[in-house]
Amino acid sequence: MVIVDTLSYRSFFSKDRRIFHRSSGIALRIRILAVAIYGMSNVNLSSLLVSKEYVLAMVFSLVEYFFELLLFPGLKEPFWVSNLGLVMVVVGEIVRKLAIVTAGRSFTHLIRVRDEDHHRLATGGVYAFVRHPSYCGFLILSVGTQIMLCNPIYTVGFAVVVWRFFAAQIHYEYFLRHFFGLEYEEYA
Repeated sequence: MVIVDTLSYRSFFSKDRRIFHRSSGIALRIRILAVAIYGMSNVNLSSLLVSKEYVLAMVFSLVEYFFELLLFPGLKEPFWVSNLGLVMVVVGEIVRKLAIVTAGRSFTHLIRVRDEDHHRLATGGVYAFVRHPSYCGFLILSVGTQIMLCNPIYTVGFAVVVWRFFAAQIHYEYFLRHFFGLEYEEYA
């Protein structure tokens, strides 16, 4: 009886992992399409929002997932928690895409240190509600992946790693103040 329950449990979460991987693949395709339409010239390998700490967090989150699945399978049972994580992943992706679409050609994955002719300050759309919607969406998305996997330790871990990564990036506001002057001061 225990073997049957464990097997059905594992096949259930095998399905859950397939949903996770499919949703991640779909999100990646949407991201590529949005960037291709609204800012392909700004994308290269160094512009990806991946740091050494983020890669380590991803590796350790998988270790946590499989460790808990084997030793504490009850932690992975609450289906509603996985669904909440999935909703967070979708919301995070939508917020990021809205940031790309709203900023248009001004959206960049790298911090700009020189003003360009097509560079404009995005203050409408999602930028009217959140000053850094791409960062906010990525934070929601990355924490959502951990909630979806029912990883209690790395839910906190991802929140800390991503928060610290983006906090280090915020210094670019100096350049925005320089490029846009009073217009940025009024927006901020």
